[in-house]
Amino acid sequence: MSIVVNGVPSAPPADARVSLLDHLRETLHLTGTKKGCNQGACGACTVLVDGERILSCLALAVQYDGRAVTTIEGLADGDALHPLQAAFIEHDGFQCGYCTPGQICSAIGMAAEAKRGVPSHVTADLSGAVALTREEVQERMSGNLCRCGAHNGIIEAIRRTVAAEVAA
Repeated sequence: MSIVVNGVPSAPPADARVSLLDHLRETLHLTGTKKGCNQGACGACTVLVDGERILSCLALAVQYDGRAVTTIEGLADGDALHPLQAAFIEHDGFQCGYCTPGQICSAIGMAAEAKRGVPSHVTADLSGAVALTREEVQERMSGNLCRCGAHNGIIEAIRRTVAAEVAA
């Protein structure tokens, strides 16, 4: 049994009750993924599993045996930031930075959903890939909270990178 985290196989925790969030932070020492509410309401713990965004505080680590988990640490290519990470810096998409890892992982998963045509509550055209308008991005990112007021920078960073890739 192993969970592949950021391309590296790791043993799942011996205790089947350990959340994926706690496994990442406490066992693997990947502290980029944040523990916010620990109830699935804030999105700070969002990671990607096989490219899909999930709330790691609500997931048991043992459920992800054989799956590929990507955390904020796994998005960069060596010293080169992922384009969305660089856009967060360029567009002031963070202040305290606490929500930033979850926001970035969620946005990457959100863009993949839109590209596949997965609709949101505000999607008007259900016939194919979804145009990630400002309203669409805001709706799809509503599960990721920012408490310090960087919302406009976050939306702009997303629209200039991953949302633009969907449109291309």
